[in-house]
Amino acid sequence: MIEDERWLDVDLQGMAERAARATTAHLGIDSVEIVVMGCDDARIAQLNDHFRGKARPTNVLSWPSSEPAPRAAGAVPALPPGDELGDIAISYDTCAVEAAGQGKPFADHVTHLIVHAILHLAGYDHEADADAATMEDAERSILAGLGIPDPYRET
Repeated sequence: MIEDERWLDVDLQGMAERAARATTAHLGIDSVEIVVMGCDDARIAQLNDHFRGKARPTNVLSWPSSEPAPRAAGAVPALPPGDELGDIAISYDTCAVEAAGQGKPFADHVTHLIVHAILHLAGYDHEADADAATMEDAERSILAGLGIPDPYRET
């Protein structure tokens, strides 16, 4: 779903499909539905305020279709039930600023954020250090398979 036409110029659909295929393959999921909305900072700030009480833009938000099952710290989450993982919103403005500021190609940064959001939909999180390490390891593995450098590497 495209709310900001700048996403059409950079092929958000292609980036999202590439990220989704790689992430679901990593997770061992054959078929699943994920909705991705490409928007701008104003729209994502509204969503962030409404759902998280934070009235400011962010790069990406995700809403899983089901609550993740409890797990031990650092453990890989169990796959959620059903054919729908959930919804993602991603802001062109914040992604562009972050990519430029980090000296990364825009497409690589967006692909990373979509991978990150899909992992959230699948029950991963980064609240505790052990969980963050598990999630980042999954991201690194998925992105390496796509030829994208480690986004957490110190430069």
